[in-house]
Amino acid sequence: MSPSKNSKLNAWVEEVRAMVQPDKVEWCDGTTAEYDRMMQVMVEAGLATKLNPAKRPNSYHFRSDPSDVARVEDRTYISTTNKRDAGPTNNWASPKELKETMRGLYNGCMKGRTMYVIPFSMGPIGSDIAKIGVQVTDSPYVVANMHIMTRVGTKVLDTLGAGEFIPCLHSVGKPLQPGQKDNGVWPCAPIEKKYIAHFPEENLIWSYGSGYGGNALLGKKCLALRIASAMGKKEGWMAEHMLILRLTNPEGRKFHIAAAFPSACGKTNLAMLQPPLKGWKAECLGDDIAWMKIKADGRLYAINPEAGFFGVAPGTSYKSNPMAMDSIRENAIFTNCVMTDDGDVWWEDMDKPCDHGIDWKGRDWKPGKEVGAHGNARFTAPAKQCPVICSDWENPEGVPIDIFVFGGRRTRVMPLVHQATSWDHGVFMGATAASEPTAAALDVSSALRRDPMAMLPFCGYNVGDYWQHWFEMGDRLGNKAPAIFYVNWFRKSDAGKFLWPGYGDNARVLKWMCQRVEGKVGARETPLGFMPNPEDLDLTGLTIAKADLEEVLRVDAAAFKGEFADLDGWMAKIGEFVPERMKKQVAEYKKRFGG
Repeated sequence: MSPSKNSKLNAWVEEVRAMVQPDKVEWCDGTTAEYDRMMQVMVEAGLATKLNPAKRPNSYHFRSDPSDVARVEDRTYISTTNKRDAGPTNNWASPKELKETMRGLYNGCMKGRTMYVIPFSMGPIGSDIAKIGVQVTDSPYVVANMHIMTRVGTKVLDTLGAGEFIPCLHSVGKPLQPGQKDNGVWPCAPIEKKYIAHFPEENLIWSYGSGYGGNALLGKKCLALRIASAMGKKEGWMAEHMLILRLTNPEGRKFHIAAAFPSACGKTNLAMLQPPLKGWKAECLGDDIAWMKIKADGRLYAINPEAGFFGVAPGTSYKSNPMAMDSIRENAIFTNCVMTDDGDVWWEDMDKPCDHGIDWKGRDWKPGKEVGAHGNARFTAPAKQCPVICSDWENPEGVPIDIFVFGGRRTRVMPLVHQATSWDHGVFMGATAASEPTAAALDVSSALRRDPMAMLPFCGYNVGDYWQHWFEMGDRLGNKAPAIFYVNWFRKSDAGKFLWPGYGDNARVLKWMCQRVEGKVGARETPLGFMPNPEDLDLTGLTIAKADLEEVLRVDAAAFKGEFADLDGWMAKIGEFVPERMKKQVAEYKKRFGG
């Protein structure tokens, strides 16, 4: 019996049920009892291990199939009537053909399983920036993770009423024969049968064959970025791959920063940073996604649409991110880590060594050639458990954004920080953001991976139209637009030594940004943009060689000119869809460097 009074929702659920043919249907209510029951179901199926409650209370560990450990970008589709609308950076498929293929896979795919219906809110329930989705799934692992990552339950249905929702259909793609059970084998389909499909013209998501991460937790990248970015374009708001951070200065003024970094660039660390500067306080509002809308005062307000953290475990430690480590001490889900002999979890670059355990493939493990935890091993934990979560993180009105930050991982060429001279210049900076694929890359000019606004895998429509949307949002914001900056924490010396200490000391760069917004600190104009003079940065208590500081703030014009060909190649990839204003920015950028 459906608890929903939404006739469109009820009809969709019935249509899906008839297609996938589950043994039974359950509507999720979001209660603790339901979460505990999901975990018990998975423990009994051999898919979950309860961790030692003395070590990590109410926490569980899972091992996925080796073929199901990360996003599958080559099996991810933006399906639009016209291929042009998906653009040159997405995999496109015809909606008619893709649906026909997937319906064939969905037919009877939930036999032997329970079909769960998960009503969920992305963002605080009732916020005018939030959206409601309903995910149908045959995975209790997904139900448990969605409990943490979104707001699930009957209150969502009450708020939805007869309104619009985003339908999200998911199956692990492994029906069970009568009497058959999973028996500890992670359910998923072979890679060639995995599909993560988005239909932005209908605000619809279909996912098949994967039970892991963003392929299966459809509120995350699928809804919160791919579908939401397309909705934002149509409706006049922004869905961005950005952390949200509040910095409060000694006088009590609050600054809100939204920052976009590709993977492996310290995004979660910055979201939970603790400043070493006297009188400055940092609080986390979100570590991954920001939805932003212009409000009545003309400013851009952001909410974090998620309710939890789904973070990469390896590399997370008390040195790199103590607040994240404290956030996962209890009530957490771990996937593809090492299980230690004392019933806890471990991963590489943790604070303590592990001499023996069971690795992510379920094998007896000791340190040696093979890593114990998968490189994309994950933790899922409620955001409310973060010791520095901001009191306004669930404010339905959102927080006003003062600063946008873009960045990438560059061992050479790109200096520590620079500021855009205008909004259009800032859009250019974000659109051309780049990282080196490996620290060992020698020919930097041919080894850059462009990742516009850190949205390359997540933009749900044509990236040229996406850039144009940024320009138009700037027009609407006018003089109330956030200031835009670009950072690179990863510059190295010729000897391979990091020139900037990073981690909490990045707050020194953020302080300069805040003071720039206030008009309280100087800068010098360079062909890149405005940059701090060494004396503009607060280096109190920091030991850094004068030569290192000068190098990390140096603009090497010859090196930037050497990358013009790569920039031209990137623009050529977008081709006819590059907006005129972007072409103008490229031309002005080259001219400033004497090109």
